[in-house]
Amino acid sequence: MKLPLSLSELLIAGIVVSGIGIAAWQAIGPRADARMSSAATVRVPALSPQAVAGRHAFDANCALCHGERGAGTGQGPPLVHDIYNPGHHADESFLRAVRQGVPQHHWPFGDMPALPQVSDAQIADIVRYVRELQQANGIVRRPHRM
Repeated sequence: MKLPLSLSELLIAGIVVSGIGIAAWQAIGPRADARMSSAATVRVPALSPQAVAGRHAFDANCALCHGERGAGTGQGPPLVHDIYNPGHHADESFLRAVRQGVPQHHWPFGDMPALPQVSDAQIADIVRYVRELQQANGIVRRPHRM
């Protein structure tokens, strides 16, 4: 009868099992672009005049990464997502992200750079646009829970 595995044998076995799990997840698990909402699934309501201005500013400055209608891309997360509900990410957090950039924390896309070309008025319009999209898609203020 063989004695229990040594610490080094257990470590090697753990690494092998972890590698198999990661490989399986990459092969059959959801891909980063599949985890993003499809632009076709984001309902666009009748927008307020401020949100219409925000849509134009969003399309010019944010859509490359955050996708058409805030649905996300392979380069950036969807903003029409419950993680960005006003109870978790207040309007001020969008202003800070645009002004200062933001380190990666919820998604695997890397850090967001600051966008100094976007004015404070444009940011306010963009936030209004995103909030109206969120509300039309059932994303409402919920208390933040960790």
